[in-house]
Amino acid sequence: MLWIPLLLLACGASALAGARLCLAAVRAADPVFRLTDRRGRPGGRPLTLTETAFLSGGPARVVELTLVAMARRGRLLLAHTGWATAVVPDSGDPMERAVLGALGPEGQYPVAALRARLADCEAVRALAARLTAAGLAVPEEIRSRVNGAMRQVRLSALFVLAVGLGTLLAVPHPGHSTAELAGWFGLPFLLAAGCALIGRIEILPYARWASPLGEEALQEAAARADAALAVHGLRVVHEPQLRAAFTTYASADTV
Repeated sequence: MLWIPLLLLACGASALAGARLCLAAVRAADPVFRLTDRRGRPGGRPLTLTETAFLSGGPARVVELTLVAMARRGRLLLAHTGWATAVVPDSGDPMERAVLGALGPEGQYPVAALRARLADCEAVRALAARLTAAGLAVPEEIRSRVNGAMRQVRLSALFVLAVGLGTLLAVPHPGHSTAELAGWFGLPFLLAAGCALIGRIEILPYARWASPLGEEALQEAAARADAALAVHGLRVVHEPQLRAAFTTYASADTV
């Protein structure tokens, strides 16, 4: 009867994952976050390119937008070797100042390491706080909860499937047919798979950077020709040197 404890283990994994997803959904619906009760135009002004980039792809997209924009205006050199070099030593834009500050006293840094360093800089945190306060961005707490719950639900479905197959193939089950065991293990699998499907439809929007209100604002911003990079990211960058700068990994030890 070893299959019974395994069945209970599978049921427990599915139930815990489903409960965590429900708790994440309840938290996302909390009125304090204003994510489910605000619709319509987000305000009297359109989104800036930096705001559009954050709502589309988070801090990484903001950094990409800033680096490419600075390179195109000749304020920063992005070499095909994967290095970024400052050309203009100062700027009035907070993100550009963050880039120049991250380059250090030598004014040069690997692009890959620079992107990682800038993703958590003060300018990005201030941007995130401003968009969250306006109800346009999903708070970090909600996004992490939903992402973690969705990941656990998917893993629990795979776990139940693996345990069920292993039980059918390797664990003796005298007095019970294979179809009967498959039916028993199918119940927790259906629970986990159903939670994953419902979560993808109803809850997954709160795992993104933009809130439902922010998504409405993004639809307006996406129609602007100058917002292609902010909305779609590096795949719309066609300059060979810029593409190489973001795909070539250089070591900071080789300065």
